[in-house]
Amino acid sequence: MTRKHLKLFLILFIIAACAIALGSWLGRAKPVKVLVAEVAPGSVQDTVSNTRAGTIKACRRAGVSPSIAGKIDALPVKEGDVVKQGDLLMALWNEDTEAQVKLAKSEAVAAKARATQACVLAEVARREADRQRTLENRNLASEEVVDKSDGEARAQAAACDAAKASSQVSHSQLDVAQAALDKTRLTAPFDGVVAEVNGEIGEIVTPSPVGIPTPPAIDLMDITCLYVSAPIDEVDAPRIKLKMPAKISLDAYSGKVFAGVVRRIAPYVLEVEKQARTVDVEVDFVCQQDCAGMLPGYSADIEIIVAEKTSVLRVPSEAVLEGNSVLVLSDDNVLVARKIKTGLSNWEWTEVSDGLEPGDVVVISVERDGVKDGALAEREADKTANQ
Repeated sequence: MTRKHLKLFLILFIIAACAIALGSWLGRAKPVKVLVAEVAPGSVQDTVSNTRAGTIKACRRAGVSPSIAGKIDALPVKEGDVVKQGDLLMALWNEDTEAQVKLAKSEAVAAKARATQACVLAEVARREADRQRTLENRNLASEEVVDKSDGEARAQAAACDAAKASSQVSHSQLDVAQAALDKTRLTAPFDGVVAEVNGEIGEIVTPSPVGIPTPPAIDLMDITCLYVSAPIDEVDAPRIKLKMPAKISLDAYSGKVFAGVVRRIAPYVLEVEKQARTVDVEVDFVCQQDCAGMLPGYSADIEIIVAEKTSVLRVPSEAVLEGNSVLVLSDDNVLVARKIKTGLSNWEWTEVSDGLEPGDVVVISVERDGVKDGALAEREADKTANQ
């Protein structure tokens, strides 16, 4: 082999070696990027959540309407007004009933005066009868005069009783007239905020027909006390008890969680849909001061804490695969499938009773392509398990 041929051979050998090295480098498996979490102790809660959005409601709410028909004569409140118990909300035209009340008051005064007069005459007649009886004992008055004065005294006493009874009748008639007047006036049954007013001055209002609900004339709410009412699936409802702690979240207060406590569990199941039967559960705010600025009608979600463990080993729930296994990132950056035993669990955390140790790193981005047992992996971000 000539020197020229040897040089050409060396060049071809070097090119082939480079090609093989390049092919090997290109064919090498690339690590898949994964999100991971370090296993650490923390608290885990077993919770029950509502199936559909709940609603903020006022502890006291009244839809008040007149019990009689009439024309609206006064409407001193408007929507949003704050009122005190007993404040006038609406008045119907009532000049006729006001006149009847005035007449009844006058008649009651006159009847009382007549009763006083009759009773004074009865007292005078009784004293006269007693005097005649004394004179008879001294033989200074005849029996006829004594009998006459005694009968007059009894008659005047009866007249006094009749006048008193008449006075009581007059007062009862005044009460009837006053009750009729009160029917024309709507007053606040408690302190609250006027949520809705249905009617204008001059309009005619009528009571709701039997069995046909109509909007109230005034919708009054006490917004100083609010609670959440939410539907819970019938399967989860038996696990809930009164006074259980709960967490409340609202779309209007994104990212903020309020403490609550179960105040009521409905004693019946609602069949809203054939395949969705629920039980209404009501949750009170633990601190009603947190409700400042909230409005009845806000949508809300509840998470009732059925059980809780603290300082237990836990992993993010999204890291747990079907069959209770997780992918652990080894020291040499290889993913290793590992079986675990689980305890309490919710949508965020799962308790691990066996199969992992504190400091182990598990994959939480298990849905990514290429994330499987034996794959080479590279950390993209960490989620601390003891947050």
